[in-house]
Amino acid sequence: MTSSTDASATATLTGSMLIGSQDVHGEQGTVFGVNPRTGQSLEPAYGLGGAAEVARATRLAKEAFGVYRATSLEKRAAFLDTAAGNIDALGDVLVERVVAESGIPEARVRGELARTVNQLRLFATTVRAGDWLGVRLDTPNADRVPLPKPDLRQRKVPLGPVAVFAASNFPLAFSVAGGDTASALAAGAPVVVKAHSSHPGTSELVGRAIRAAVAEHGLPEGTFSLLFGAGRELGTALVQDPAIAAVGFTGSRSGGLALVAAAAQRAVPIPVYAEMSSVNPVVLLPGALAERGADLGREFIVSVTTGAGQLCTSPGLVFAVAGEGEDTGFDEFVAAARAAVGLAPAAPMLTTGIQQAYQQGVEQLAARPGVTEVASGPTDEEIAACGQVGLYTTDGATFLADESLRDEIFGATSLIVRVRDLDQLHEILTSLEGQLTATVHAQESDHPVVADLLPVLEVLAGRVLFGGWPTGVEVGNAVVHGGPFPATSAPATTSVGTLAIERFLRPVSYQNVPDALLPVELRRENTLGLWRRIDGELGRD
Repeated sequence: MTSSTDASATATLTGSMLIGSQDVHGEQGTVFGVNPRTGQSLEPAYGLGGAAEVARATRLAKEAFGVYRATSLEKRAAFLDTAAGNIDALGDVLVERVVAESGIPEARVRGELARTVNQLRLFATTVRAGDWLGVRLDTPNADRVPLPKPDLRQRKVPLGPVAVFAASNFPLAFSVAGGDTASALAAGAPVVVKAHSSHPGTSELVGRAIRAAVAEHGLPEGTFSLLFGAGRELGTALVQDPAIAAVGFTGSRSGGLALVAAAAQRAVPIPVYAEMSSVNPVVLLPGALAERGADLGREFIVSVTTGAGQLCTSPGLVFAVAGEGEDTGFDEFVAAARAAVGLAPAAPMLTTGIQQAYQQGVEQLAARPGVTEVASGPTDEEIAACGQVGLYTTDGATFLADESLRDEIFGATSLIVRVRDLDQLHEILTSLEGQLTATVHAQESDHPVVADLLPVLEVLAGRVLFGGWPTGVEVGNAVVHGGPFPATSAPATTSVGTLAIERFLRPVSYQNVPDALLPVELRRENTLGLWRRIDGELGRD
């Protein structure tokens, strides 16, 4: 089904929350979108909600759950396709609002818009395939001794309504219609989104597009709601509401841990899938440095400055195995990086609050003993929330002695660590906290070393890259965007890619239930043509 929604019908901003089918203007204060380039507030004012609005949205979600989870695979997939079409149809109206509220360049916004709608369509395809249901059938055997073998059948079902917390740095792809929302809806779970206050207009536009798709497919109104709230009060109330069964979050370490704690304090604790903190170490091995040190330096700064450094995969640490000798390629790497920083234009950060936190982090790094500034980029006094590129260096011994050098700086600043040898590199890598990514640059001469490093890196990170740079995440079937704590609160999961649906499902086994009473995907006749595992053998019988 294609969208029949007129884009203009979902493009009017009202400053309202979207609770089910109703527009609700909160009375717990207001917030405006702010243009981080100019500092100007953007109309309209958004009324903030509180406990009453949370209770209303979660009640509707709970009421919707039974009906929505029972939708056919085709109907649910068609709904996701329609939501994608509605968002795409907003076109320039949406792009212009995202640019105004975030300072992100138009070209990147259009790319993020495409990623967002394609992600929804990918989950629609996933829903139709049905393999995520994990169907298993064990054939009964009444003659087995000493005990008969029962008829066992298994599938996965949604946990229940999901609370999603939108991120600041991806106003589309990790926000109202981002991966958490898409994967939860695909799993059959209604969603209540807490919008991020830095892009309220963007959130309302996208929220209306989703709500229109809910109505077009005749789904319960509580299938989707959008809330605005200041501070952590509304978010905590949302996580602790008994109707919420799981939480998806992308943001700061402190924010994620606060939600984990709130969820653990409930009478019935629930999982929180929080993507939080990562410095995404990059390892430059001797062969790569010697062969292409200058090229690596230039590529490095392109990655550091992407999105003004406000990407969860930005390379905050580079470990260059260069020893103390000459002609290692290290000097060429640093010189090329220094020159690239000098040419990197200042860029607006997402908010003045983020910019101030970034500046504080840079100042703390610069003040550490043994840390030397390599370069700082141009600044621009006309940009209200200006982000200036920064590059620093230290040695391996200093890095090992100072744990503060492992801290994430959310912005376009990175630290180069000159590592003495492979033994010191191993010591450094095993001292790091969990990461979203770990990257290796190597020549063929380095491959024996890489083979030894891979087991270390797969313990350290959720995605291991060979060559390239960690910024940019492919949305697909084999990707992992997750990792050991504090990269995430749930290292066995991913927040990007089709496997993200697993977070909002749980297995149920049915024993000796008559075939006619079973869900259609578990009946002996495979009318849906699903891949199923029968007595251990995978097939479509």
